[in-house]
Amino acid sequence: MPATNAAHRPPGHGAPHLSLAQARRTALRAGGLDRRRPAAPVTVRQVAAVVARLGAVQIDSVNVFARAHLMPIYARLGPFDPALVGRAADEAPRRVVEVWGHMASYVPAETYPLLGWRRAGYLRDAWGMIRDVPLSHAPVVDDVRALLGEAGPLTAQQVHARLGHGHPPRPDDVWGWSWTVSKRVLEYLFFTGQAASAGRNGAFERRYDLVERVVPHRVLSGPEPDERDAVRALVAISVTALGVGTLRSVADYFRLRQAPTAQALAELAEEGVVEPVTVDGWGAAWRHTGAAVPRTTSARTLLSPFDPLVWERTRVESLFGLRYRIEIYTPAPRRVWGYYVLPFLLGDRVAALVDLKADRRDGVLRVVAAHGVAGPAAAGHVDAVPEELAAELRVAAGWLGLQDVVVAERDGHPRGDLVVPLTAALAR
Repeated sequence: MPATNAAHRPPGHGAPHLSLAQARRTALRAGGLDRRRPAAPVTVRQVAAVVARLGAVQIDSVNVFARAHLMPIYARLGPFDPALVGRAADEAPRRVVEVWGHMASYVPAETYPLLGWRRAGYLRDAWGMIRDVPLSHAPVVDDVRALLGEAGPLTAQQVHARLGHGHPPRPDDVWGWSWTVSKRVLEYLFFTGQAASAGRNGAFERRYDLVERVVPHRVLSGPEPDERDAVRALVAISVTALGVGTLRSVADYFRLRQAPTAQALAELAEEGVVEPVTVDGWGAAWRHTGAAVPRTTSARTLLSPFDPLVWERTRVESLFGLRYRIEIYTPAPRRVWGYYVLPFLLGDRVAALVDLKADRRDGVLRVVAAHGVAGPAAAGHVDAVPEELAAELRVAAGWLGLQDVVVAERDGHPRGDLVVPLTAALAR
């Protein structure tokens, strides 16, 4: 759809204005984080609804506290049975499917066709060890695809065991990704849409199968939009989930390039789906026309480092006045907050950062570090933070099946200015 020159201009002069507090509350409402979580038992329908509301839920293998894809659901619904995610993603007819969206992500099944251009454009969008598979391992591609057709779903280890393809570890493999040839081929098939994830096993390994046996027929049988229409639809999903965001944060949601994202925003503005706004401290931004601005917010929850609210770190800084980074790959002496730090959302601010470890051997949730955060919405909440955080940690421990919350590392001393008041709050 062609757009006028005016629509192509970025938001600025004459656009509606939002204060930073209004933008923050808009973002929390859009992300389902503006109120306390429901008390009723959670259903698979509610789990699928969270994925639909967010548009994408990132998947990550880190399990220091809980799996990353479980946390956004917990943050919005409270304690729930993780098996519900398996019912939504692993059992036919699947409500959600795994794709390369914002990294590896669960998305509603209906979103699958919107990423067809990325699958087709693997030479442009995939990284080297996947992009080079057809040239380096063409015979193996045929063998693996035939094996999946005959015996899938299978993990990479099972395929490797049956076909025997492998390679020695390479010193330049990053983060320990010394993949066998079978694993590389499977990831190529997954990225290009010839295979799909039929679920994850207990070790969190993908179980690969032919795509037509995983993605619902109603989805695969429909038309696949061209790249421009698909990107416009993905941008609409992103702005809906964000409520309000800059071009950078909108593009980052599905890891889109900024130029086609800007084009899509201009076209969506013509259609009345989004509107240009200005936000204090941000400048130009975009708001979904259906986004609401609640007068107050009352959430109390832990967030994953991979939650859509915080996964784009410049957005965290602009929304909450907090420079937040995940420090798993940072050497211990250089860490500011801790190894696997979770933001603690209280009302409309990130009130604390807590480095948590689910010590399943001792049956306790360990608080390795607890730091208070002074942000733009801090007034009136500081004194309540230790008590509210203690209450939330007890809920989280119960969800994980742990018997207690302990402010102590097994072989060290906890760090942070909240350690003493949090310890006292937990003792009450």
